[in-house]
Amino acid sequence: MNFKKIGESQIFEGFCIIKNIDVKMTAKGSSYLDMTVADNDGEINAKLWDYKENIVGTFEKNDFVKVRGNYVPFNDSLQFRIDRIRLADERDEVKISDYVPSAVLEGDIMLTEIEKTVDSFSDPELKLLVAKCLEKNREKLLYWPAAKSMHHAVRGGLLMHTLTLVRLAEGICKVYPFVNRDLLLAGAILHDIAKIEELKSSDIGIAGEYTAKGNLLGHLVMGAIAVDEIGKENGISEETLMLVEHMLISHHGTPEFGAVKSPMFIEAELLSEIDLMDARVYEMAKATGEVESGAMTPKQWALEGRVLYNHGKAGTGDVQLL
Repeated sequence: MNFKKIGESQIFEGFCIIKNIDVKMTAKGSSYLDMTVADNDGEINAKLWDYKENIVGTFEKNDFVKVRGNYVPFNDSLQFRIDRIRLADERDEVKISDYVPSAVLEGDIMLTEIEKTVDSFSDPELKLLVAKCLEKNREKLLYWPAAKSMHHAVRGGLLMHTLTLVRLAEGICKVYPFVNRDLLLAGAILHDIAKIEELKSSDIGIAGEYTAKGNLLGHLVMGAIAVDEIGKENGISEETLMLVEHMLISHHGTPEFGAVKSPMFIEAELLSEIDLMDARVYEMAKATGEVESGAMTPKQWALEGRVLYNHGKAGTGDVQLL
């Protein structure tokens, strides 16, 4: 939508996301829509005056829409006055990732690499178990975010985080050849799989509220339950299920951070460490990328309130690149 480049009286026709929306009444009793609409360039207050639901239709938070309107001054800023609005659909041939914060790689590319990794497993039980878990959640995995507001809270963020852990795990196994590669990779792929049930998300990949089960159980326990069910349906041994389920319920490290148990074997410990590393590296890169070289960031509450320094000597990669 290029909010940063739009000027007064300019007409805009294009796509955006509805971040917030309310139906309100004017002093004369006519309905209007009061919205905040956004794309990757920013957000703006928008109004659709003389709103008639039976003609225009209904819209909700996180809807991906096509709009036409113009910009008018309002209280020392600009407001977008909408003339036409409709839900975006297949005829528009647009990529949602161009309009919402997204992983740089498309979901199908990331999932294909993960599936190829599973195909390389030598352990038949782990290969079957992980493949069945991915198969069950495939459609949502392609766009699901990893969090509501913390690390990887972007469209495709769950796969992005998962693939990063898979690549880290592969590197670790080259350094420590005694590590059970298939077991560590199985844990990396499945450790956050239940975030699909823990978090609500629209099909554009924006996280909403936590589900009731997400609040009451959390994705560590939910993941272990899901793995146990799928494993028993497919004849996976109790020993294999016990190891994978322990990795899932322990990957947050300590009870202080939500773990049911602390890691009790090498692969579980390694999974916990690389999960924490990826989360912190992501948060640090994101925070330092938002300030000028040589500047300090505000306090980062996700990193124990630390203030970070942008030394300006980082590599050329984007924080979201895998």
